[in-house]
Amino acid sequence: MQKIKVKVSPKYQVVIPKAVREELKIEVGQELLAYAYDGNLHLDPPRSIKELRGIAKGIRWEPTDRDRNDRF
Repeated sequence: MQKIKVKVSPKYQVVIPKAVREELKIEVGQELLAYAYDGNLHLDPPRSIKELRGIAKGIRWEPTDRDRNDRF
């Protein structure tokens, strides 16, 4: 992973360098999720529900993990 320095414009805009855009296959008009985590700015493409299928596979749930009173 290569680190590239960028500047924040007076309008708080940042240009994503071409090398990074190409590596991540970012397209014009594509939406990204922006969030702060551990003092860092993260930009992630939204993931489809199909990509998330099976993400919790193998996790064992205990009856105490969920309060039965939280149902409507």
